[in-house]
Amino acid sequence: MMSVPYTVDVRRMDAFSAVDLYAMLKLRVDVFVVEQHCPYPELDGNDIDCLHLRLLDGDDLLACARLWRPKPEHHPRIGRVAVSPNHRGKRLGEALMREAISEVEKRYPGEPMEISAQSHLQKFYGSLDFEVISEEYLEDGIPHVDMLRRG
Repeated sequence: MMSVPYTVDVRRMDAFSAVDLYAMLKLRVDVFVVEQHCPYPELDGNDIDCLHLRLLDGDDLLACARLWRPKPEHHPRIGRVAVSPNHRGKRLGEALMREAISEVEKRYPGEPMEISAQSHLQKFYGSLDFEVISEEYLEDGIPHVDMLRRG
């Protein structure tokens, strides 16, 4: 597998240009709704409270994820992890998650972090030190498990 050079951009939603925000939301809809044949509310009302992490090659969006803490008593979460279909097979999923983990560690030092992982990706997330902490459940018709990475 080859890797590609990228830059990391982390910002709140209100700091995006309309064009950059459109590109990120389009990537998420293309992956989570269209590619996975899963009609669900991708625009769930939470993006305003999140930090959005993007991997870019110039203006080309390679991958994105969102980072947030739903409530003060919850662990920080990494979600909406998506790699552009045009850039798969380049280890960008791993790069994206390592950048997201690093960003969460910077903002919430010593705290555990959680993800809701599609079940077939347990081994991938396990390689990044996430452990399964729930039974499998269906989310929008797709099997998931909750996973925790200790701080």
